[in-house]
Amino acid sequence: MLHSTAHFETEHGKRYATQLCRHFAHKIETVETEEGGECRFSIGIARLRAAPDRLIIEATAPTAGELAELQSVMERHLLRFAFREGDRQLDWAA
Repeated sequence: MLHSTAHFETEHGKRYATQLCRHFAHKIETVETEEGGECRFSIGIARLRAAPDRLIIEATAPTAGELAELQSVMERHLLRFAFREGDRQLDWAA
């Protein structure tokens, strides 16, 4: 399995984690937790953790192509929800 992590600096990490889990819940299995949540896609899993100053997204997938797709899906949706945060993008690190 391949892993990558992105940090999105925000004071609203918990709200975005909840929003992402609830958005995807009608299509895939999601789990909301006290600190964030988990989105279980067929291509991999995205774990969301809210810190006081950021949202941390940990992506795990079996192949590089699936990891890139999972990163893209999470980034597109997060940035759509966080449009008030300004024009940004996520930097993913292995």
